[in-house]
Amino acid sequence: MITEELLKNRSGFEEKIRKLVGRPVLLIELDMFALPCGCAGITANTRGLEVDDLDVFEPQLLPYLKEMASNLGVKPSVVFARLVPGSSIVASLNWRVLCSRCYPEFARGEGKTPRPDLYLLQFEKRK
Repeated sequence: MITEELLKNRSGFEEKIRKLVGRPVLLIELDMFALPCGCAGITANTRGLEVDDLDVFEPQLLPYLKEMASNLGVKPSVVFARLVPGSSIVASLNWRVLCSRCYPEFARGEGKTPRPDLYLLQFEKRK
């Protein structure tokens, strides 16, 4: 992935989120990653986004999240927000292709918040 594509996608996604929630939201960093366990994906570190924004705007936000993944060639099995522990602050948005070792951790959880630091936006269960 070339740097220009990452920059273009980061700024476009930031602008869409700002228009959606109606206030400044920063995407301070956009990273693509590969973990030692076998998971891979995208992380967008955010400032100014809250859990309430996810609750209210999830139907409008999901197409933006899917578009970002498609633009960067990632087919995530889970899309989630990582929360600052003990708060309603969204620290990052994450698109992850789960490895076979990490999949059960997400699959056994229930609801939107299977852990206190996660807010699930999309999860594809395996058959």
